[in-house]
Amino acid sequence: MSSSTYRKRRRSAAAACGISKRPRLVASSAAVSDESSSSWASLPADLVGLIGWRVLASDLRDYVRFRAVCAHWRSSSLSPRGRGVVDPRFHPRRWMMLPEGHGLHPGHGKMRGYIRFFNLSTGAIVRVLLPLFRDHCVLDSVDGLLLLQRGQDTVIRLLHPFTGDTAELPPLATLMRLPKANLDVRRTWKYFRTICATSFSVSADGVITVMIVFHKLSMLAFATSSDHQWNVPTWRLSPYRRPISFRGKIYMLDNTPLYGGSRDIQIIQIAPPQYEGIPSGSCPTPTQKLVATCPVSKMCFPRYLAECDSEILVIGYRDGFFRHPLVYGLSDLILDRVVPVTSIGDNVLFIDERILNEKYLAQCQLSSCTWSPAADGRIAIHGAVLRPYSLIYHIYTSCHRASWNKGAICYQYKDQLVWKVKRKWREGVSLTCNTLIMF
Repeated sequence: MSSSTYRKRRRSAAAACGISKRPRLVASSAAVSDESSSSWASLPADLVGLIGWRVLASDLRDYVRFRAVCAHWRSSSLSPRGRGVVDPRFHPRRWMMLPEGHGLHPGHGKMRGYIRFFNLSTGAIVRVLLPLFRDHCVLDSVDGLLLLQRGQDTVIRLLHPFTGDTAELPPLATLMRLPKANLDVRRTWKYFRTICATSFSVSADGVITVMIVFHKLSMLAFATSSDHQWNVPTWRLSPYRRPISFRGKIYMLDNTPLYGGSRDIQIIQIAPPQYEGIPSGSCPTPTQKLVATCPVSKMCFPRYLAECDSEILVIGYRDGFFRHPLVYGLSDLILDRVVPVTSIGDNVLFIDERILNEKYLAQCQLSSCTWSPAADGRIAIHGAVLRPYSLIYHIYTSCHRASWNKGAICYQYKDQLVWKVKRKWREGVSLTCNTLIMF
């Protein structure tokens, strides 16, 4: 039999039996794929939950994608929706609202209800639909949550931008009824919306406590999600303090002893009021505590507190010329170890502007104390930034809240600190503390 005749008969037999090599390969691949998918989908629920917590420790958005893999993984891991505010594990700490520039503030008609957020660690940008901003403006951001004020009645809300969860607090206007309110403050309502620090904590029974530091009043106010009135403690703050929120508490750098002749600079911790075990009807208040001191001989001009890798840094200068920055770890100062920090790893720190012949954003290498421009171009030419501007200006603006919440890029416009819409309800809504960011 010739070879050609043999091949023809073999093909005919294969066709008659419905045999095809290609379908067998496809079926085999599909079987392997189904088997692989089945093995992943059949992971024990407790193991899926454990993996989910590991993913969540990296980023909330990764956790959301993890839960979307299959129904089994979704049912075996805790949903962030409904827990976004009360459960600290779901706080989007590395996410910041992106200032769009050109006056496109959250709620602007051209934004169509969407707001963009960027990740300080990865640079990722996401767009989220948040119709709540139709009648709200943002005051602050803490642990990735947004502190909002409703326009008509000044009700304060905490918003999780990715889950949509909110927590409602009393209207800021209730501060006007306090007996301790100064008469000048009564005539200057905008002082109650000039905030320089916000912290919040959640009790075991889910009650949220928020503390707000008002920059121009040197005053702290606090309230819980079950209160109808904001309250203030009997003590007042020093005007020289630089507040920062950290793990539900507020830390402040108190320069008053320095100017009063003392040799030490004080770092003060303000803890939220404790309601457990307190009789009903009583009103506990936040407490102040001196946690560390820094000898003035080691740091002549302390200026800022900043968070870096779950650590608070005390930042200042070696002399009065502000040319040699100095950084200490608060944990070291608490243990009386006055050892300068010479590296912050891959993190970046912005401290105001810097004069390098012209006005530039500047960066400093801690180990060598070398200054250099951090971005191309001057930051102030007739009061405006030259365009197009890079992402670095958006990041810088994120910690200059007076521009950030109004949709302006810092130094973009001379009148950027003035609200263009709903000015009656938003006058003074800004954070005016000096710019500082660590990421």
